[in-house]
Amino acid sequence: MKEKKVTAPPIDTGIPEKQRADIAAGLSRLLADNFSLYLKTHDFHWNVTGPMFNTLHLMFETQYNELWAANDVIAERIRSLGYPAPGTFTEYAKLASIKETPGQPAAEEMVRLLVEGNEAVVRTARSIFPKVDKASDEPTADLLTQRMQVHEKNAWMLRSLLE
Repeated sequence: MKEKKVTAPPIDTGIPEKQRADIAAGLSRLLADNFSLYLKTHDFHWNVTGPMFNTLHLMFETQYNELWAANDVIAERIRSLGYPAPGTFTEYAKLASIKETPGQPAAEEMVRLLVEGNEAVVRTARSIFPKVDKASDEPTADLLTQRMQVHEKNAWMLRSLLE
């Protein structure tokens, strides 16, 4: 007796496929920015030097650990919407607004670059909101709000080191 293959039912959560696709595309950009900022922050954690070494080394570690955990949350939301999450450097390079920093900048430049990176993530998250609001996608709105709060706070804390 041949077994009948069971197929998954189509996604029917109240958000039409086109809207889910648009939101997933926006979240893919957010994931790429978040991952790029994670890499930059981790790089700076390893390579910071100077009189603020201990303060920055510890601050960067706290921030990259939070960013690492957020990658999973963002990717899982993309999957929940029914789309594959980007997961390669090639995809991230195409999608991210945050670019790599060549070499090893001085500590204060690292801080400045991380302020810019955190604010870039906020802008990316904010740009997704109109589509999320139109679709009444509260789970994604909640995720975006949480990410914006984290990145705005990080930018403030980092900026305070430069004032």
